[in-house]
Amino acid sequence: MRAGACEAPGCDDGHLVHPEADISTSPTARPGRRGLPLAGNYAGAVALALLALSPFLILTTSLTLFAPVLMRELDATRFELQVAAGMANAAYAFGAVASADLIQRVAARHVYISCEVGFVLSSVLALSAQTVGQFMAGVILQGLFTGMLLVAALPPLVITHGVDRIPTTAAVISLGLFGMVTLGPVVGGLVGSYNGWRLLYTSIAVLAAVGLTIGAMTFERNEPPNRRARFDWAAIPLALGTTALPFFGVAWLSRSSFSSPVFIVLVAVGLVFGALLVAGQYKKASPLMPMRPISNTLPVTGTLNAMVVGASFTTLLELVQLYLQEVAHYTPVRTGLLIAPQLLGIIISAAIFRRVVTTWGTPFLALSGIISVAIGAGILLGATTSNASPIVAVAMLFLGYGAGAGVAPGLFLAGFSVSSLQLGPTFALVELLRSEAAFLVGPVLLHLAMVQSSLQNGFHLSVLVILIFTVVCGVGLVTLWQLGGARTVAPDLDGWMSGVSTGYHSPPLLARVRKTAA
Repeated sequence: MRAGACEAPGCDDGHLVHPEADISTSPTARPGRRGLPLAGNYAGAVALALLALSPFLILTTSLTLFAPVLMRELDATRFELQVAAGMANAAYAFGAVASADLIQRVAARHVYISCEVGFVLSSVLALSAQTVGQFMAGVILQGLFTGMLLVAALPPLVITHGVDRIPTTAAVISLGLFGMVTLGPVVGGLVGSYNGWRLLYTSIAVLAAVGLTIGAMTFERNEPPNRRARFDWAAIPLALGTTALPFFGVAWLSRSSFSSPVFIVLVAVGLVFGALLVAGQYKKASPLMPMRPISNTLPVTGTLNAMVVGASFTTLLELVQLYLQEVAHYTPVRTGLLIAPQLLGIIISAAIFRRVVTTWGTPFLALSGIISVAIGAGILLGATTSNASPIVAVAMLFLGYGAGAGVAPGLFLAGFSVSSLQLGPTFALVELLRSEAAFLVGPVLLHLAMVQSSLQNGFHLSVLVILIFTVVCGVGLVTLWQLGGARTVAPDLDGWMSGVSTGYHSPPLLARVRKTAA
C-alpha cells in the first residue's frame, strides 16, 4: 500500500490510500486472489458489471409495451402499473445512495453477492406473480438491488484495471447504462405482441444468476474501509424522501390531474427533501457523497448535462411509444422495432467516447449529446400518422446518440473531478440527480399530452415543450461553462488513478463573474 498527502478537493481525512489497496472500491486486493479463478480478469469484471445492471435497465423501457398483457393476466390497472414502474425507478435511485453508505462498513464483495441474490429472488417473485401486488413488490425490489449494484460493481471496473483500460471501460459503461435501455422497447414489443412476460422475467432471473456466478469467481474477498462508520441519518432518510415521494406523486397523475393535492404535495415535499440533501452534503465536514468537490464548473455542467439529456430522452421515448400505439395504432412489436435505431446511435456515441475520454474532447461530446436530443425532438414535431415510421426511425437514431453522448460523459466529468476513492459515492449522487430529472419530467409531460383535446395535438405539444427545454438548458450550460472560465484540457488520469489528485482541476462556478466583482 502507498499512502500520501491528500491533494484532492473534498478529501477530509488528510490521507489517501492507493485505490488498489482500498477495498471499499477495489475487489482486486492481493490477499483476496486465492481461490477465485477470474480474479483480476478484465473480461470477467466487464461481464460482472453488465450483468449487474442490464437486466433491470432492459425492463425499465419494456414494461409500457406489454402493460396490456399484465392488465389482462394480473387484473391490474394502469395506475398500479404506473406506480410499480415509478417506485422501481425510485428504488433504483435510492439504492445507489444506500449502497454508498453501506459499502463503508460491509465488504464490497458481500454487498455485490447479496444484491445479486436479492435480484434473482425478486425476479422470481415477479415472474411467479398471481396478483399485481406481488408483481409490484418484485419489480420494486429489482430496482433497489440494481441501484445498489451500480455502486458495488462500476467503480472497481473503472479504477482497478489501469489507465489503459479506461477508454474501453467508458464505452462499456455507456453501452451498459443506455445500450440496454434501447433494447427494452424491442423486448417489450415482442412480449406485448406474442405474450410470454413470465418467460421474459425468467430470462432476466437467469441472466442475474449468471452474473452472480461470474461475480462469485471474479469479485475478490476484501475488508470494508471503516467497520465503525455510522449510519448516515442525515443523508439516507432524505434520499428516501427525495425519491419515493415525488415518484409516487407523478404516478398519481395517471388517476388524477395537475391540480390534485396528492400530486402537488408529494412532488413539492420530495423536491424540498432533495434540496436539503444536496445542501447538507455540501456543508457536512465528512459527507457521504462528495457534493463540495463536484460543485465546481466542470462537474456541475457535466451533471446538469446528464440530467437534461436523461430527462429529455426518457420523456421523448415514452411519448413516442404512446403515439405509435394510441394514434398510429401500430402493434407493440412494430413500435419496438421502430425505436430500435436508437441502439445504433448509442453504439456510435460509445465508440466516439472511447476515443475522446482521455482527451480534452469529453465536454464537447457531452454538448453534442444535448444537441442531438434537440434535433431528435425537432424531427418528431413533423410526425403524422402517414409518415410516423420513417420519422420515428430517424429521430430515434439522434435520440440514441444523444443519450449515449450526453449521460455517460457527464458521469465521467463528475467522476474525474473527485478523487478516484470517491468514485462510488459520486456515481450514486449523479445517478440520483439524473434519475430524479428523468423520471419526474416524463410522466408529467405524458399526462400533459393525454389531457389535450386530441392525443395527436398533445403529443406535439409535449414534444415542443421538451425541445424548448433542451435548447434553453443547452444554452444555459454553455453560458455556465463560459462564466466559469473552464478550459478544455485532458484529464490527469495517472494522478487520478493513483489517488493523489483529481483528474480535472475545475474552476469554481461563475469564476469569471466573481473575479470581475472582486
